[in-house]
Amino acid sequence: MTHSAADRSWIATLIAVQEGRFPLPLLDDAGIRDLLRSRPRIAVIGGSANPGRPSYGVLAGLVRAGYDCVPVSPTADEVAGLRCYPTLADAVRETGPVGLVDVFRRSDQCVPHAVEAVEAGATCLWLQQGIANAEAARIAHEAGLSVVMDRCTLVEHNRLAR
Repeated sequence: MTHSAADRSWIATLIAVQEGRFPLPLLDDAGIRDLLRSRPRIAVIGGSANPGRPSYGVLAGLVRAGYDCVPVSPTADEVAGLRCYPTLADAVRETGPVGLVDVFRRSDQCVPHAVEAVEAGATCLWLQQGIANAEAARIAHEAGLSVVMDRCTLVEHNRLAR
């Protein structure tokens, strides 16, 4: 099986994250616990109106856990009973600032969302489980944002922040 250069880069980055040898600092369990216990407002990029999609279930679970969330997707008007916005900039303009930008997009699509997170004034870029992008992490880190990759916000809330 032949993999593209983008696939090889994603796999290498994901392995580095999982093995704890990613070259930029990522939030550890203590940092994630502190972040989630601070109850940041969360923008969920890639929110889906389909209840069978992980982005729907995680968003709904975070709302049930008491987080203030705003879904962001150009393909949905509403997700889990919440108004959905086509871009992060639209969501922030209409509803106010967010602290955590939780990304449910393919790894190769994360760089623009890192830029959006920086421009929105977020404090953390969080790439969901299975998602890792070195350039997105670099952009966020260099702008002073905390970075989490290859972890699920709801799983980590249940594990660390209850």
